[in-house]
Amino acid sequence: MKIKSAKIYHIVLPMKFAFVTGFGEIKERDAVLVRLETSDGVVCWGESAALAAPLYLEETVQTCIHILKDFLLPRLKERDISPEEFAQEIGFIRGNNLAKHGVETALWSIKSEMEGKSVSHLLGGVREGVPVGESVGMTETVEQLLAIVQKRLDEGYQRIKLKIKPGHDFDYVKSVRDAFPKIQIMVDGNSSYKLSQIDDLKRLDELDLLMMEQPLGYDDIVDHAKLQKEIRTPICLDESIIHAEDARKAIELGACKVINVKPGRVGGLVESKKINELAKKHGIRLWCGGMLETGIGKAYNLAVASLSEFSLPADIVPTTTFFNEDVTVPDLVVSNKGEIEVPKTAGLGFEVREDKVQKYLRGEWTVF
Repeated sequence: MKIKSAKIYHIVLPMKFAFVTGFGEIKERDAVLVRLETSDGVVCWGESAALAAPLYLEETVQTCIHILKDFLLPRLKERDISPEEFAQEIGFIRGNNLAKHGVETALWSIKSEMEGKSVSHLLGGVREGVPVGESVGMTETVEQLLAIVQKRLDEGYQRIKLKIKPGHDFDYVKSVRDAFPKIQIMVDGNSSYKLSQIDDLKRLDELDLLMMEQPLGYDDIVDHAKLQKEIRTPICLDESIIHAEDARKAIELGACKVINVKPGRVGGLVESKKINELAKKHGIRLWCGGMLETGIGKAYNLAVASLSEFSLPADIVPTTTFFNEDVTVPDLVVSNKGEIEVPKTAGLGFEVREDKVQKYLRGEWTVF
């Protein structure tokens, strides 16, 4: 099936409440959507989950649109190309992984439709259900924090992630540990600490944490290796891992015991699968992080989270957790086992509501 049209949509979904992290506050969520249509009339979607500002990664909504429109999508016109071939072909383009992910995922959906197999099946997924945890942003009071944690536990989530930053860490996390002594808790520093603050980070060892995610610099693995030697809590790298080679180097240096694989951050499902193979070889635990994607991005995250080494709860949540509505239906459902079912059907596994895309539209581009 040759690709006959490619479009880009920039949408903005208002959030129910502000999500506060170590690098800022998110009150609404941008998304850049890629729509491909084949000569046989098959329509498939991908998502580039960039932020409006370069806070998490260097990419933004505008840079994603530029790279998609001027460098990536034009290469697909009237071509029949697999996601694996595409990933290899665009290797000469440095960075811009979120933009690459938006195209590659749409190509996975096309391949899935052509072969009549789910994306998870094509990747070699081994799980029918993905265990899920929830990320809780910073709150103004401990009472607010404990109420949110209790609500998420009641909803069935298996693990709670707490956002921390210097001056807002030990006592904050301890309040949750004291209230819920047996639950799985992890913390995420979002690169807000320096190695000179090691005593503050070592103190968190007292709280029996599942892991400590990316406390130091976003592009650092050397100081994380130094830190891991000094603390018992397993370090999880996030922003530092933008492709499989970063994962290999971090593992060799001993910079982490866990890796958070966000398919958008590493540039797609091909690279996510490579990291899974590395983890299997070296005994590193993986989990799939989230970037407040729409249901389009979440569908591909579920496929990745079904891979063999993704043994820890993923940050994949129903739309209603953060938004009033989404551009896909039906919404995800957390089972009484604290899992979300991996789509078994060919394609995305969810219906994209183009009327909802239009409702939240900020910009639209027809590339061909």
